[in-house]
Amino acid sequence: MQALDALLNRVSVPRLLDPAPTAEQREVLFGAAMRAPDHGHLQPWRFLTVEGAAREQMGELLAEAATLQDSEVSEAVLDKARNGPLRAPLVVVVIARLQDHLKYPKSEQLLAAGCAAHGILLAAYAQGIGAVWRTGELAYSKHVAEGLGLADGEEVIAFLYLGTPQKEPRVAEKVDLAEFVSAWPGKA
Repeated sequence: MQALDALLNRVSVPRLLDPAPTAEQREVLFGAAMRAPDHGHLQPWRFLTVEGAAREQMGELLAEAATLQDSEVSEAVLDKARNGPLRAPLVVVVIARLQDHLKYPKSEQLLAAGCAAHGILLAAYAQGIGAVWRTGELAYSKHVAEGLGLADGEEVIAFLYLGTPQKEPRVAEKVDLAEFVSAWPGKA
């Protein structure tokens, strides 16, 4: 697949089935992530793979976090939290590793980690792997961070769900670029 095809036509694929990406495909996914723009070569990211029974444990962790946020949380919300990681055979947790640095602010490091996540999505699309980025408020819970073993200065920025598309991915919508791009006329 041509790089421009992936950049121009990648879409989210939310309905995913087994099998999960192979070891060879994962090497490409994470290799693409490592090519994210990264001032100072800090590599301010890391990844956790969650699959098999660990997805159920992740679901319980998310349900616990929901209960800590609201002691009267509904059973429907708890079920949604528990079942979230079961949406795909592989969940990749993207973690930003933010470091104090004189030259490269944490905001740039966070953006770089987001670019690494996007690299995984693009590499998935290029290999015919279905992928969708779903995070939600529970991803930012201190309880979830502790349960996933995050260190100080680390934060979850993405749950990437990956697997085999249940059906053919939709065609990317064409966008009117004029709505998003304009020339700056210079200082008045």
